[in-house]
Amino acid sequence: MVRTERGALYSTIQGFVGNWWNGSDLYPDPCGWTPIQGVSCDLYNGFWYVTALTIGPIHDNSFDCAPNPEFRPDLFALKRLKSLSFVECFISPQSHPVSLPTQNWQVLAGTLESLEFRSNPGLVGQIPTSFGNLSCLQSLVILENGLAGEIPTNIGNLVKLRRLVLASNGFKGQIPYNFGGLRELLILDLSKNSLSGYFPLTFGGLTSLLKLDLSRNLLEGQISSEIWKLKNLTLLDLSENRFSGGLTQSLQELCSLEELVLSNNPIGGDLLSVKWHMLQRLMILDLANAGLTGGIPESMSELKRLRFLGLNENKLTGDLSPKIETLPSLGAIYLNGNNLTGELKFSEGFYGKLGRRFGAWNNPNLCYPNRLGHGPFGVKPCRQEVTLYGLGPDKKSQLGNGNQNQSSQFVASLGSSSYGVDGYWCLFVVETLMMVLVLNSSL
Repeated sequence: MVRTERGALYSTIQGFVGNWWNGSDLYPDPCGWTPIQGVSCDLYNGFWYVTALTIGPIHDNSFDCAPNPEFRPDLFALKRLKSLSFVECFISPQSHPVSLPTQNWQVLAGTLESLEFRSNPGLVGQIPTSFGNLSCLQSLVILENGLAGEIPTNIGNLVKLRRLVLASNGFKGQIPYNFGGLRELLILDLSKNSLSGYFPLTFGGLTSLLKLDLSRNLLEGQISSEIWKLKNLTLLDLSENRFSGGLTQSLQELCSLEELVLSNNPIGGDLLSVKWHMLQRLMILDLANAGLTGGIPESMSELKRLRFLGLNENKLTGDLSPKIETLPSLGAIYLNGNNLTGELKFSEGFYGKLGRRFGAWNNPNLCYPNRLGHGPFGVKPCRQEVTLYGLGPDKKSQLGNGNQNQSSQFVASLGSSSYGVDGYWCLFVVETLMMVLVLNSSL
């Protein structure tokens, strides 16, 4: 190993773990017989060079960072670096906040392919614009840190990116429109920030995208109709934003979609604008608290892979198709907090299978048949009715007319009641009528 390379490695690690660490004594051959945990090397022209460096408690024997870690300039002397990661290293935003270096990143532009900062609350400030010079970068992960400010637009110049994760920080402002030019991107996660503005129309250019997560931001407006171009998308999560304007019909064109999460948005409109049966790969559908009105389409019962259906806390009306029970993979369905009406026509076994995962409470006009021993939690049994057959308008069949055969024409049946007679009162009425018949027949 070249002496300058070894010295730069020792100094870089010492800056993060503390001056107590003496690499030259503990690891005299860091790429050979005394390897350092978190360091990987490759041979170039007969010499070892560091190609991957991970700082933080990843493994049991990994180094913990010091209370006051620092970036040293020697980091940028490791000019063969392909992968650089920092995990739980900068943890003290109050006592020792650390900002990312703004200079020298261009030194790694020809080699660095992966750059990650995970779970570093003490890492503050903004993303350096010099990150936009890392032209070989394929993965940029800045997850759960203390960074803030706007996302530099020149991140959109990193056309080799396949993964871009900037989630759980304090970023604000609009999503750069030139992100739509990252045509090799597979994963885009900008969730849990304070991003505002509209869904970028340019996102229709992300034709390789598999996962798109913009949840828990301040985005507004309509969901772009250009989304239909994302034919490879398996996850779309836009939950907890301010999207409105109804469900775009373009959603039905996402033929690879497995998870669709649009909950907690004032989307409005109804469910009929989407041909749900076209999303045959869908496993998770969460439209809770989305301001939806109207009925629940029967076409949802054709989603044979569906495992989770969340339609709770909307303004949905009408009844629910019993065909939902035929979905072979369904493990949870939440309909609570709507205005659904009528009788639930599912089997007792279906309720037993789902338990509390069948949520239908807070639908005042919804009920289940009395013949079932146990109905869904929070749903009342349907009212009983007493139907007296033989009481026609000609009044030929009246109580007390002395006809002994009349008693066979009185039947008590269960169901929805227009008379509103239920419970013990129903039993009392039936017993009283039978007593009158017996008395009449004995006269």
